[in-house]
Amino acid sequence: MSLRRRDLLLGAALLAVGKKAKAAPTPPPSKAPDPPRTSYTPVVTPNGATLPWKMVNGAKEFHLIAEPVKREFAPGMVINCWGYNGLSPGPTIEAVEGDRVRILVTNKLPENTSVHWHGAILPNGMDGVGGLTQPHIKPGETYVYEFTLKQSGTLMYHPHSDEMVQMAMGMEGFFVIHPKSGPRVERDFCIFLQEWFVAPGTFTPNTSVMTDFNLFTFNSRIFPGTDPLVVREGQHVRLRFANLSMDSHPIHFHGHKFKLTGTEGGPIPPSAQWPMDTVNVPPGTTRDVEFLADNPGDWPLHCHKNHHVMNQMSHDFPNMLGVKQQDVEERVRKLLPGYMAMGSKGMGEMGEMMMGGPKNWVPMMAGEGPYGPMEMGGMFTVVKIRPGITSYEDPGWYKPPKGTVASKVS
Repeated sequence: MSLRRRDLLLGAALLAVGKKAKAAPTPPPSKAPDPPRTSYTPVVTPNGATLPWKMVNGAKEFHLIAEPVKREFAPGMVINCWGYNGLSPGPTIEAVEGDRVRILVTNKLPENTSVHWHGAILPNGMDGVGGLTQPHIKPGETYVYEFTLKQSGTLMYHPHSDEMVQMAMGMEGFFVIHPKSGPRVERDFCIFLQEWFVAPGTFTPNTSVMTDFNLFTFNSRIFPGTDPLVVREGQHVRLRFANLSMDSHPIHFHGHKFKLTGTEGGPIPPSAQWPMDTVNVPPGTTRDVEFLADNPGDWPLHCHKNHHVMNQMSHDFPNMLGVKQQDVEERVRKLLPGYMAMGSKGMGEMGEMMMGGPKNWVPMMAGEGPYGPMEMGGMFTVVKIRPGITSYEDPGWYKPPKGTVASKVS
């Protein structure tokens, strides 16, 4: 075969291969995997703290101290609680899915305790149920829990020893496990829901009360003692709620819609996330919600059970609505100078009654807003959304644009 004929045949073969290759459909590019999460947005626990750790022999090592603590529920009101590391709820434990964690627990309580890692998938002997999966931790002893985190989500920790007393005294905390990869939020808040009975003028919760509670707290604080949640306009925000109280708490947020994105069982797939502005948090559960902070202002965040946005009060007062008490009030003042009849026109007036209470007491409704008394208490705080802020310090009250505030009709 001549060289010219060989070259012509070779060229024709190459051309045929090229046409065939050109005609074949191009496969879609494969989706690149999410990059490993080398950092995360740290959670903020308002009026609380995050537990520090150090790396020891391949594990993140934390140290919890179960102990009596004095917790300030509101300015001037200090309650005898039990908690961890000087706090109730205890400091938030924060780690990443796949981490090996080692948690040393020292008992400085006057009785036995243990720590259960609520919702965690772990070896049975690390589950923290005193008498069943481990011996109780006696006063003065230190126990170690060590396991690898096999999940992500909002978990909790609490005792499983004399839990009726210990949880009712405030022993609980968040255990937040961040995913290895995936989208991040820009602000991430943890709020523990709890309820108590503390008789006016006393300092220690009555742990035998089952239903008739008189204090309702966000992170063991009552309004007006709750810190505001400060957010920059346009940020993607997550709120994590946990509940170990005796009641469910429907938490309502004003001015925005959010989506339910997670439970104590882990993240919810996007196709199953519910849009809402009130999320119910039953006992023994956590709920994560996320929203875009696209509406600046001072927006209430509160429980929507009416009595849960009030402070200390006896619930056995008679109904005095519409009852004229002027003559009664004058007669009682002869025996009790300074007495004020309450409740004939509603209970809002109690928010302004700051005098005459017993020691270690706060009014049923308190807090002064930019337009007067707010007449709120208990499970109530304010999400402060501001454009262009560079600090998360409290920015003060919102100054609305002219013409955007409800006003009296003349």
